[in-house]
Amino acid sequence: LVSMQFLQILSRKPGSLEVLFQIPFCQKQFPYTCLSTSACVYSKKKKGNSYEHVDQEKYKNLVHSVTSYKTSAQTPETILEEDNLLYGPPAKHRPPIKAGSKTPKNWVPLINPSKRILPLSSDSNVPMKIGLQRTKMPSVTRILQQTLSPQQVFYLERWKQKMIEELGKEGFEEYTKNLFLQGELFHSALESIFLSEDTAGRDQGEDDVVAGYLSSVEHVLEDISEVKALESGVHHETLQYLGLVDCVAKYRGQLCVIDWKTSEKPKPFLQNTYDNPLQVAAYIGAINHDANYDFQVRCGLIVVAYKNGSPAHPHFMDPDLCSQYWNKWLLRLEEYMDK
Repeated sequence: LVSMQFLQILSRKPGSLEVLFQIPFCQKQFPYTCLSTSACVYSKKKKGNSYEHVDQEKYKNLVHSVTSYKTSAQTPETILEEDNLLYGPPAKHRPPIKAGSKTPKNWVPLINPSKRILPLSSDSNVPMKIGLQRTKMPSVTRILQQTLSPQQVFYLERWKQKMIEELGKEGFEEYTKNLFLQGELFHSALESIFLSEDTAGRDQGEDDVVAGYLSSVEHVLEDISEVKALESGVHHETLQYLGLVDCVAKYRGQLCVIDWKTSEKPKPFLQNTYDNPLQVAAYIGAINHDANYDFQVRCGLIVVAYKNGSPAHPHFMDPDLCSQYWNKWLLRLEEYMDK
């Protein structure tokens, strides 16, 4: 009974210890000096926890995470060890190399370091026009056509089949024939403009065909000056390929290889022009390594004209961009040679 009474007193608040000192048997078993020290300890108020007033049920998970927080004993080494145990060691392999980042085996610079560059002058108003030599060297167009990716071939074939379903086989042949004819007439009209020839004598039918294209490129022609070459043949003496350049002239003060394209669909971005940038880069490299030309080119321009007269989209290629497409062209050239 005495033991139970003693435990009940201890379970009360610290202030109730004064009752304990008045009990005779406690004075005998526990000296006052000892109990006074204990009373001092128990009389300290426990520091309040602000989270005790929080709705425990409502924020049970949050309160538990805050009150039970401890600094993690993990280190980078233990984390790596745990990852190795769960997922195995990290795979030590190089990421796949993109086609554009590959280095050509037979790399030739875009700019010819040994070529003598004469100062550009506008004294001569007659652009160069060198005939295309028919040799065994492949053309730029042929090389690009023979090295199309499987995806390009798939989409090209799907477009062809769709057009044949709509127009019939003969209708599709007539359609492609007209496209080539319109392109030739458009290039001829531009050549006449650059040569300042009298266009009044041209057939009225030709005017109707190219009128929309000429209206489309009108704002671009205002930025073109100092035409150096028109419909001129070029060949790369080292890499042995050839091509026919539409135009070499200054565009907003920068000497460029200019490629004129016609399209029925808008092509507002350079990537919409597919392999045309590679073609321009190939022509730039050929001019720079062709002894017939006493100048070098570092920039390119692709102009997409529209038959309905909508403003053409000019896509300017600065030297850095031309160098990137030059590397891609060299890879396509190597692929063609391997075949």
